[in-house]
Amino acid sequence: MPASPSDLRADDILALARLSTRPGAVRAMLGWLTRRTGGPAVLVGDTGRVLAGPEGERDPAVARAAADAVAELRRRGAPSAVLGGAEGRPVHLIALDTDPRTYLAVVGPDDPHCGTLLADAARTLALCWRLEQAERARRRIESAEGHSREAVLHLLMVGSVPAAQRIAGALRPALPGVIQVYVIECPQPRRREIARRIDREAGGGAWIVPCPVRPNHVIALVPPETGPPGGTGPADATYPATGTEASTGADASTVTGPAPTTAPTDGTHPAAETHPATGTHPADATHSAAGSHPATETHPATGTAPATPATPATPAAVRAPADGTAPATPAAVGGGPPRPPHVSLDRLIVRLVPESRVGVSERVALRDTPTAYEQAIHALAVARNAPERRAAFGGDLDVTVLAGPAGYRWASELLAPCLRYAPARRADPGPQELLGTLGSWLSFGGAASRHLKIHRNTLAARVRHLDELLGVPVSRSLAAQSAAWLALRLYTAPQAAAALAQAPPEPTVTLEAVLGTPAAGTWARAQLRPLEQAGPATGLETVRTWLRADARLPAAAAALGISLPGARKRLTRAEDALGRSLLTAPSAKYELWLAMRALGSL
Repeated sequence: MPASPSDLRADDILALARLSTRPGAVRAMLGWLTRRTGGPAVLVGDTGRVLAGPEGERDPAVARAAADAVAELRRRGAPSAVLGGAEGRPVHLIALDTDPRTYLAVVGPDDPHCGTLLADAARTLALCWRLEQAERARRRIESAEGHSREAVLHLLMVGSVPAAQRIAGALRPALPGVIQVYVIECPQPRRREIARRIDREAGGGAWIVPCPVRPNHVIALVPPETGPPGGTGPADATYPATGTEASTGADASTVTGPAPTTAPTDGTHPAAETHPATGTHPADATHSAAGSHPATETHPATGTAPATPATPATPAAVRAPADGTAPATPAAVGGGPPRPPHVSLDRLIVRLVPESRVGVSERVALRDTPTAYEQAIHALAVARNAPERRAAFGGDLDVTVLAGPAGYRWASELLAPCLRYAPARRADPGPQELLGTLGSWLSFGGAASRHLKIHRNTLAARVRHLDELLGVPVSRSLAAQSAAWLALRLYTAPQAAAALAQAPPEPTVTLEAVLGTPAAGTWARAQLRPLEQAGPATGLETVRTWLRADARLPAAAAALGISLPGARKRLTRAEDALGRSLLTAPSAKYELWLAMRALGSL
């Protein structure tokens, strides 16, 4: 026997309930109503604009009929009606319980019971529409906050600290005065999960930004109180074992660059472990003549004295003793139990996301965020090849030792054409914008277009313009790029203005004069010492050949007479030895070019 009207109505309500649980529920329900009633079903705003319809429904006549019906219904002030539409097609209309007011309209239905069906559908459809609107609003807010956070990071990178602090103060959390920068390399779909976990573990005090340049990077500015840098030091206690991981462990700290090794996590130095001496760093006045540290030297990460004198580490990654056991099954990122006391944040991240890599900077003042970011990138280059998948920076990026007042004068003279530039049109970039473009392009290459939020053709045009202004081929010559990089570093140094004021008038200063000072020679030897000590000699020669080829890998491989993968592998080993990034921007190629030029080996 045929189903009764009450049974049909129950089936309709059940079908609508099932559709309401699907992704894209509103569109799915409108499609079902279209098929069920025999007329196009659409959602119409109070202005008469069609907000949603069944998949593929784009009939202008339907939109006009629905808009006219909504206007008439509003004029009458009624919640629902059946109105005569265009070409004699009736329009069934009912107002949904939403704000702003939205209407469900069916144009020319065949079902005589359409009114009852629309009344039943309106309740479920209104709820689904409000949920979809709320989700759209959430995404808009999240996008706006993300862009605001990215703007704060950009202001910090260009030195506008007060402006960054004002914006951050409104968004929360406030920017800390002292930070460590974490750069986490991870699968792009997991960036949000990792950001939530960092925020949770840092107690809401971290400033976290998905990298605007690289889609698989997360940048976090973390207060140093969150944990020891790189997970080293006596505070980094063992992680309680909840699984079956071997107790010996492979999770250890990584120290990069030509810096002293940190003390083991238990405060003692293994008797059987030895490290070849690396010599003294020119800025490290605490080293003894034999290359060892005095017994009173403080721990570089924690400020505490190690139990026994530590010997200098090799420039390559150095592993400290294991920290104990770890859970075999990580907790879900963003959830799970809280972090055990004294377990460093970088160690926790690599445990929870095994495919991630983490580079950690030193503790720096907030104004030194650009330097800390470079440190973290260099540490990340070592972490990619380290078994523990994390590394802390331990080198020195300060190039202001290269020059006194003469060097600052050279930098200002090199950049003077850009600083004096007056754009012909108001829309053209001015001096500061051009300098920002130069710095971004030297750091990120073609990816600077994403950093600056400009089209790649606009970036190329600006770089060509900089070539003309500066009178050097910055766009294609590593020598010109290295000179411009050094000039930017010296010109923006805090002491530059005072040094320029003290500099006596003298003839034009050349780069050779800047690199010819005793201080520059000491700095250059310190930069190249890790390559010389790591051996074999092919490492240093490979880097030199790569620099001569303007850091172009195919040309360097051809000059060395080896394959492209072979050349890349050699440079990767050089990265491990230097503790610096070479193949990934920001790269240490400018510093190495300047160092070799200062020593006359390039």
